[in-house]
Amino acid sequence: MTADEDPRETLADRAYRTVGDAISAGELAPGEKITERGLAERLSMSPTPVREAIRRLEQDGLIRRTGPRTVVVADIGTTAVEDLAEVEIALRGLIARFAARHATTAQVDELDAILDEADDLLIVIKQRDAEDRPVEKHLNTLLDTMQRFNDAVAACAGNAVLVRLLEQTRVFTRAERRTRTLERVRADHRFGLDRYTTHRALVRALRAGDSAAAEQIAIDDVRGGLEDLRHVPGQVTRRR
Repeated sequence: MTADEDPRETLADRAYRTVGDAISAGELAPGEKITERGLAERLSMSPTPVREAIRRLEQDGLIRRTGPRTVVVADIGTTAVEDLAEVEIALRGLIARFAARHATTAQVDELDAILDEADDLLIVIKQRDAEDRPVEKHLNTLLDTMQRFNDAVAACAGNAVLVRLLEQTRVFTRAERRTRTLERVRADHRFGLDRYTTHRALVRALRAGDSAAAEQIAIDDVRGGLEDLRHVPGQVTRRR
């Protein structure tokens, strides 16, 4: 099991995630034909969970049905991606709002502790960059740390419905977000490092129980982050 896999994930969940990632990465191109049998063989599982995954992907608009057992990968246009981004931004804001209402002192203290780890990593990254030494290993660790932070904020919200909706409507998968971030950093070693300061402001809003401030901070941060990642030079934005 990889670090991104959930032990509670069903076979249908795994099929849904794997096929979605393949669409996002361009391994399954727009217009490409997919069959239930072909996917089942590719994923080494029975047709039943694959059928459920296809149904969910069809609802997401990532594929469209052309026959009883055949579908094709949909061509998601720029307007659809823009709309999807707005949905993700709104959901992230709502999660922050709920987190401000329900976070415990212990949970907020944990968020501060995670950011302390991130600050230490940023110091190391900046030092190594100034010395023209490799930073990718430390940057990957930083991205892992910030993913823990985002997951912890979602846990503070205590709303499984919002979290599930967010996972279903992300513009980028976690893997694609990481790839794009690393590519931007390779081109500009300062990319995104200063944006982490907004996370401290979010924690302060959560500690104060200020749901309106928490929501606005999250919205501004996510909007800026998506805009940056959607314009990686030489890449085409795809939706999983």
